[in-house]
Amino acid sequence: MVEIIAGNKGKGKTKVLISKANDSALLTNGSVVFLDKNNKHMYELSNQIRMINVPEFHIDNFDMFCGFLYCIASQDHDLELMFVDSFLTIAHLENSEIQKAMDFLVEYSEKQDINLVISLSMNASDLPEDVQSYVTVSL
Repeated sequence: MVEIIAGNKGKGKTKVLISKANDSALLTNGSVVFLDKNNKHMYELSNQIRMINVPEFHIDNFDMFCGFLYCIASQDHDLELMFVDSFLTIAHLENSEIQKAMDFLVEYSEKQDINLVISLSMNASDLPEDVQSYVTVSL
């Protein structure tokens, strides 16, 4: 399953994402991973959540990001939930590539049996129609 938290920059998407991650860490039996563009929110996350600062791994394009996700899944067979903050930034995507990215994320989620929650710095109404159905929080 893939969920999107959508809203323009500065609307509070990260706070919602962190809250969901912390709540999930208490309820899930498996691992929870939080991908971000820096370590700024590290101390806001539960110590049960694995925080990954994606830029430390020199991800330069979307294909590298996809491979990175598969590497994370291959190293943690108990991984149940993955939270991705600033998705467009860390995945190196333009707004026009969102549909392609969602197709990948849905397939990845199903094949790996990992639920994904991502934040997108866009209004839900500006997303392609097929992508809008994944929006669970619109700010």
